[in-house]
Amino acid sequence: MTATQIRGAATGTGDRSRPRGVLPALCATQIIGWGILYYAFPVLLPHITAATGWSSARTTAAFSAALLVSALVGIPIGRVLDRHGPHVVMTTGSVLGVAALVGIALAPNLAIFSAAWLLAGAAMSASFYHPAFAALTRWHQPDHVRALTTVTLAGGLASTVFAPVTAQLADHLSWRTTYLVLAAVLATTALPLHALTLRHPWPEATPPGTTVNSAVPARSRPFVLLAAAFTLSSFAMYGVVFTLVPLLLARGVSVTTAAWALGLGGLGQTFGRTLYAALARRTDVTRRTAALFAAGGLTTAVLAVTPGPPPLLFAAAILAGVVRGNLTLLQATAVTDRWGTTSYGRLSGLLAAPASTAGALAPWAAAALVPVLGGHPQLLLLLAGLSLAAACLALSAARSSASTARRPPLAPR
Repeated sequence: MTATQIRGAATGTGDRSRPRGVLPALCATQIIGWGILYYAFPVLLPHITAATGWSSARTTAAFSAALLVSALVGIPIGRVLDRHGPHVVMTTGSVLGVAALVGIALAPNLAIFSAAWLLAGAAMSASFYHPAFAALTRWHQPDHVRALTTVTLAGGLASTVFAPVTAQLADHLSWRTTYLVLAAVLATTALPLHALTLRHPWPEATPPGTTVNSAVPARSRPFVLLAAAFTLSSFAMYGVVFTLVPLLLARGVSVTTAAWALGLGGLGQTFGRTLYAALARRTDVTRRTAALFAAGGLTTAVLAVTPGPPPLLFAAAILAGVVRGNLTLLQATAVTDRWGTTSYGRLSGLLAAPASTAGALAPWAAAALVPVLGGHPQLLLLLAGLSLAAACLALSAARSSASTARRPPLAPR
């Protein structure tokens, strides 16, 4: 980034001709999309297994498969975003999301239930943070960090809003009817917002006068190490999200109260994201990355060793959410902080794919590892160790990048 861009990012100045309706629309659709397609599932899982007789592991595997599809589809979607922008991508994602939820609700057996979740995975990839970040990074240069912070602040409210709402619906309706209600909400809110507010010209990737390193070697050692660090951190953080409710249930908390704890973690995410801009101003990208990964390990360990009472567990869940909120912005800015905005969609897709895959496998792996390790606390300690390993990898990536930068180029690119 140029000095002008950096000053603009810090002060919030920049191009005022950007489409103003995009940011509030994306804030709303991230709350709705994440809340319905993602956070409703852990709340409804006990109801699904009780009503159908399907095992928790196999039911969760269907959801994990959706997240895996989301990770893999994100790479080609990134290329489409770079060329054409988010309008068609995110509108299509909303359509797929509605269709997937109807399929999930009406599924007569586990096979069709799982197939519907695969469709939901494609919807997630086309409507969640990845395309929203690409849109804001391009439309809101040079103060894209502020825009990214705003949309993730809103997205952090998804569990706060929809975990309790889903629990209340499930108290009065079957899980199938609950999903149909949620599908109707998605169809009447996120779908028209994406269709109507993202119809703007797609600007050039790099504003005039900006110098960026467009020749990023995606297979280079620094890139691979950074991707590995985000992968371990993602596995750990998503493992914590899906372990929190059963952990609290095992410690005597009701399903509704556990859902509120999950929602409070969302509030923690929101608060944490308000701190990211200040953290970015006061730290370099290397220290910031390593510190946040390590903090994720620390908060996970606190959850593992805290037996109660419930208010103390809720406080630990909020702290974990604070770190998780910062990690979202850390990944959103990882490419621009190091390599600029050129090919943001492609590079962020490549960086996010293994991390998203790990996040996809985390719910299933967590459920499978609990009996092997002897309980939820032991699982959380393992996840804490993975977060600490991610911090070490981030430091190694920075050292490798610095070493590469000191070498004179063999030939011009």
